[in-house]
Amino acid sequence: MRNVLVVLFLGILTAMLYVTTTASLDRGVFVAGSQLWPDPWFRATLADAYFGFITFYVWVVYKERSLAPRIIWFVLIMAFGNIAMSIYVLAKLFKLEPSESVEALLLRRST
Repeated sequence: MRNVLVVLFLGILTAMLYVTTTASLDRGVFVAGSQLWPDPWFRATLADAYFGFITFYVWVVYKERSLAPRIIWFVLIMAFGNIAMSIYVLAKLFKLEPSESVEALLLRRST
């Protein structure tokens, strides 16, 4: 299961880096946003994405015990979205011991 998750989140990270780079080369995010903002579906999609980021961040708060990583990951998730979220999950996956199950990824460590 660990390997499946690594492949999944590496795929998400790669896809997001590709589409973000391609979009950025086409036009800046603020130019695109000012052109798209009047569209209600754009606003709905943006709200949906950020509510998803906040939902994921609640799990990050649960996993991280100290304030500094919580703040850093909040900024990264709100600024980079699924790119930061994929990096977070991959970092946690690579820290798993070979004997640990996926449950260890989801739960807070006791130490």
